[in-house]
Amino acid sequence: MAFVKAQKTKAYFKRFQVKFKRRRKGKIDYQARTFLINKDKNKYNTPKYHFVARFDIIAQIIFASITGDIVLAAAYGHELPRYGLEVGLTNYVAAYCTGLLLASRVLKMLEMDEEYKGNVEATGEDFSVEPAESRRPFRALLDVGLVRTTTGNGVFGASKGALDGGLDIPHSDKKFASFSKDGKQLDPEVHRKYIYGGHVAAYMRNLMEDEPEKYQTHFSEYIKRGIEADDMEELYKKVHKSEKEPPKEHKRYNLKRLTYEERKARLIERLNALNSAAGVDDDDEDDDE
Repeated sequence: MAFVKAQKTKAYFKRFQVKFKRRRKGKIDYQARTFLINKDKNKYNTPKYHFVARFDIIAQIIFASITGDIVLAAAYGHELPRYGLEVGLTNYVAAYCTGLLLASRVLKMLEMDEEYKGNVEATGEDFSVEPAESRRPFRALLDVGLVRTTTGNGVFGASKGALDGGLDIPHSDKKFASFSKDGKQLDPEVHRKYIYGGHVAAYMRNLMEDEPEKYQTHFSEYIKRGIEADDMEELYKKVHKSEKEPPKEHKRYNLKRLTYEERKARLIERLNALNSAAGVDDDDEDDDE
């Protein structure tokens, strides 16, 4: 038998460097992450915000720190039923609504919602927020993770929602739904149709005519809630409007934490009540004697 040289010797294995855990699991592209979080040395400890979009649907504004990533604000697809959208929580339209909700939350948190109203009504055209006189718009870089950046992917629907909501995200319209590679331009009318669920409505009509049984099973949740193909645009307009309104106060199931002054006043009240009750008992005993 011919001599076969060992390719991986003991010295090789002694020097083998294990990759990061999240790289081994295929969860993070560290090269892309390095480009996203790198900044000039004279900007030390200045947050560099990222608009993180995942097609679960998740939208977050985060920034990196030495101790780890910190989430400034987040919005999720499963929150949309609070705003009137109970079905179709994973499509392009829901991604747009989630991005719009996140933009609304961030601007209200930073008290910039009066300066930056965003796009009043979605027209499907490319929109970029203009700087105001007092403060610059909130800027975040798009982070799509390991998603394949195909034209019309849901992560770009979320970024379009955030752009219309008033955030400043560097982007190109080449990845939005309805971008034509042949014409090399965005078709606003078709894009508007995607934003307001026109493609879903068209599919509903086709199924209703061609395969009624499949329509009954495929759109059972829509039928249960009485949503028809003609109602789609009005439904999404109501959702967009409710997302821009001030948030409602949630019912508290635990007691509100009192301040020191409030606790002190409450204690004095209780002591006065006890003292007055003790004084009444003493008077009754004197009367009996």
